[in-house]
Amino acid sequence: MSYVEIDPGAFPPEVRALYGIGASEEAAVTLSNCSRRGFLKTTALAAGSVFVLGITSVRRAEGAAALPEGLTDAAFRPNVFVALDADGTVWLVNSRAEMGQGTKTGMIATLADEMDADWARVRPVQAEGHERYGPQSTGGSTSVRLYWQDWRKAGATARAMLVSAAAATWAVSEAECETVMHAVRHRPTGRVLGYGELAAKAATLPVPTEPRLKDRSEWRYIGKPLHGVDNRAIASGKAVFGADVRLPGMKYAVVARPPVLGGSARSFDDSAARAVPGVVDVFELPRYQGAPGNQALGGFAVVATNTWAAMKGRDALRIVWDPGPNAVYSSDTYKDVLLESVAKPGRVERDQGDVDAAFAGAARTVEATYTTAMLSHAQLEPPATVAWLKPDGSAEMWCSTQNPQSARTLAAEAFGIPKESLTLHMTLMGGAFGRKGLLDFAPEAALVAKRVDGPVCVQWTREDDMRHGYYHPPAAQYLKAGIDAGGKVTAWLHRSSYPAIGATFTEGELYGGTQGSKEVLFAVPNLRVENGPAPAHVRIGWLRSVMAVHHGFGIGAFVGELAHALGKDQVEMWLELLGPDRTVTELFTNGRGPYGEPIATHPIDSGRMRRVIELAAEMAGWGRRLPAGHGMGVAAHYSFWGYAAFVVHASVEGTRVRVHRVDASIDCGTVVNPDRVRAQQEGAVVFSLSHALYGEVLARDGAVTTGNYDEFRLLALKDTPETHVHIVESTAPPGGVGEPGIPPMMPALTNAVLAATGRPVRELPIRLG
Repeated sequence: MSYVEIDPGAFPPEVRALYGIGASEEAAVTLSNCSRRGFLKTTALAAGSVFVLGITSVRRAEGAAALPEGLTDAAFRPNVFVALDADGTVWLVNSRAEMGQGTKTGMIATLADEMDADWARVRPVQAEGHERYGPQSTGGSTSVRLYWQDWRKAGATARAMLVSAAAATWAVSEAECETVMHAVRHRPTGRVLGYGELAAKAATLPVPTEPRLKDRSEWRYIGKPLHGVDNRAIASGKAVFGADVRLPGMKYAVVARPPVLGGSARSFDDSAARAVPGVVDVFELPRYQGAPGNQALGGFAVVATNTWAAMKGRDALRIVWDPGPNAVYSSDTYKDVLLESVAKPGRVERDQGDVDAAFAGAARTVEATYTTAMLSHAQLEPPATVAWLKPDGSAEMWCSTQNPQSARTLAAEAFGIPKESLTLHMTLMGGAFGRKGLLDFAPEAALVAKRVDGPVCVQWTREDDMRHGYYHPPAAQYLKAGIDAGGKVTAWLHRSSYPAIGATFTEGELYGGTQGSKEVLFAVPNLRVENGPAPAHVRIGWLRSVMAVHHGFGIGAFVGELAHALGKDQVEMWLELLGPDRTVTELFTNGRGPYGEPIATHPIDSGRMRRVIELAAEMAGWGRRLPAGHGMGVAAHYSFWGYAAFVVHASVEGTRVRVHRVDASIDCGTVVNPDRVRAQQEGAVVFSLSHALYGEVLARDGAVTTGNYDEFRLLALKDTPETHVHIVESTAPPGGVGEPGIPPMMPALTNAVLAATGRPVRELPIRLG
């Protein structure tokens, strides 16, 4: 048996460094009692914190030095800080980006539990983009998974030091002291000192190296549903997103970009644009050739006193574009390129048993080809960045980004200043789904700001982002199964082809890989996973769940077709393919799983997959009688350290598909905030149904023509089904939450359509006409 993994080394070194590709979960954790002066210098906190605890959690990339550049054991720079004011307020600096996933809330709950602090008295402070915080790139369901233990240790350390401070104050043994809500109590006498009263004393004490972490039975907040700490500010309009930043004298700019990737202007006339009231300048914007994949596309910037004037000025520009070599791309004909690719053998990335011999000896075979359309992130908030190059050569930027350190690096290069001279403030994000981890907007804003006197907000419109952003690739998949005389699946072939994310970073990359297909958990003795070549003509980026989006659909829909062809129940078919419960380790010979996590701490367990399938089926009332034209479908998938299964009840009338109910079950390990877990799965339902029913970005002659929600439809509230989320109780380490629900939701829907009509769905978006 051989197993070929996608090598992180396939990405250029600067891309691996920029995004942390190949980063392991191993960490070097250091705690220090920081000086108040040092803490205030490196955070946005006001004066008043007298006890400051710093944690350094340095995530190491494979082959990298023990500490990131600029960090040494002698002069460490903390990346997560805890501070305690004399009034008892606890501050925690959040180094991660917040886009609605609830990281701040989970962080506060974890810290407060271990510290025995009153959750209502813990306050988050948003960090700026800076290496002192360690890796800050937020995506791939990593924030809680990677930092949960660090937050626990920070809280436990603070608790231990406060106990020591109280014991020293009372001249008693620490063993006689215990923490209660936001205070330390001396058990024999009942004396109590609040945390604020102990802050000054605690600040003088050494930091324990191995504080006791609480047992699960002692948790007060972890595992309980908690409302988001930003909810009130967001609902009342007080929260600050990228486009909400206002500075004195600020200008506004939009950019006219080449409609075809790699295009350029043949001619340009800005006279009409300059005549628009409010327009103050128009200039050509060079194509920024910074780090691969994050190039500003170039074009022409229109600067005005308000956004409307800038957009009207752009409308008045007269530009004749030379489309360049990518003008050959059209979405309708490109599908034929992908189908041709999967019709022949591809690069083998997983190979066990003898698939060819098993097919030759099979009593029958079942095969199907599936296609999925190109997708946009379509997040509610398009990119918006405020940039300001100051007369003294320093700069500030307010950026709605998932990757603030990399945005800072790229923007500083575009400004032409040292990175140390740029302060990058992280704002809330109105959605992202991976788009704001792709950073063309940061250097573009810097290039515009270099030509503007004072701060400028570079605003992307919805059409800008849909037509000039990054895309989830269109894909074709061919699946084939060999069946023995007893009706058992003995051979499995999965071949996919789609333009690669790697092509965005490395010109000419043709293979997109098999994330989401190579780690299939089926106990099929002969199994092969292949990847076919496909050229890219637009920028391909990561979308929520990345390539598990289409691979999960192909696998799940094919399992439904197998059940239909063999006359078996869908749930029965899934459980039969999974086989006996087992830990899948033999596929990963380097000791790491498909997402780089150590198999020793994050084993892939087919039993956990079985349990989510059984739970979803049970809660949905699987097997109950349904009216004519109705059907139930089930699908499951493992991705991003989480196991998810969905059951969909849908009906079909003519060409209209209506979804009545969805039951989702997820095993994501230890749950910090079940309210956020449920919200993420509910969001996965809306996200996936939008793509399955409507999602399609079209291109013609190289240019993307889809521009707004009237063409790239999202699920309306009236069409949103009744949704029930069931969370599996688990003591495993925290796993993914945001991504795992996407891959199984779409095939669960198509399998429901198959059950209702007897006709398989092999193309997304669904077309029944």
